[in-house]
Amino acid sequence: MPDLNDWTTPRLLSTAARLVEHAWNEELAVLGLTHAGVIALEVLDAEGSMVQARLSAKVQVQAQTMGQTLSRLEAHGHITRERSRLDGRSQKVAVSELGKAALVQAREIDRNLTPGVDIGVEELRDKLTAVIRWLGSARWGKEMPERAPAPKDRALPEPS
Repeated sequence: MPDLNDWTTPRLLSTAARLVEHAWNEELAVLGLTHAGVIALEVLDAEGSMVQARLSAKVQVQAQTMGQTLSRLEAHGHITRERSRLDGRSQKVAVSELGKAALVQAREIDRNLTPGVDIGVEELRDKLTAVIRWLGSARWGKEMPERAPAPKDRALPEPS
């Protein structure tokens, strides 16, 4: 393995994120879940039932991608679908009781996935939040921070 001290911060961040997601998905598979499925369940649990298009927009994925995620969730009994009374073409998606129970277990897996890493993690969390806000604003069409850093000023904006 190459010397990690020689890696750039983006490479370290990307590799760590992929490794955490792989480990998380391995643990979640026992529950019939994936990382994407947990995100969908989190939104549905917090905001209630909604049509697939709205859920896709909230999670910031394409409707087709969300459709695949919902099909897996439905196959495992984690969601229910009900035809809209106003528009028979669309379906409202909701978390089932089994899905709520799986979500509780998924949250526990999330908390325990990287034991001991939470020590001194607040500064890292603040920086990661700043990276997400900074790069996500351009990708997801949100408003950019007031001042963009000059090319030589590579510091991230402070978290709000």
